Amino acid sequence: MKLRPLADRVIVKRVESETKTASGIYIPDNAAEKPDQGEVLAVGPGKRNDKGELAALTVKVGDRVLFGKYSGQTVKVDGDELLVMKEDDLFAVVETK
Repeated sequence: MKLRPLADRVIVKRVESETKTASGIYIPDNAAEKPDQGEVLAVGPGKRNDKGELAALTVKVGDRVLFGKYSGQTVKVDGDELLVMKEDDLFAVVETK
């Protein structure tokens, strides 16, 4: 199955968080929090502004983004857990050097 987001929505796959702390302590799965970072898998065409023009999204496929812990709607596609959320729910794009 393939998803195509509508309007200003994006589809994000959570990036797995570290299971070991910097000091070498392993964190059990039941104590670990859900990661708040993910990779953008698909973006919608954009949202219409007051003039009826289509305003493109600022994120693109492949961007690594930060979002709120309870942001978006969770869906399962082919065994993968994905999030569908509006671009406004994203906090930042993580840029690597």
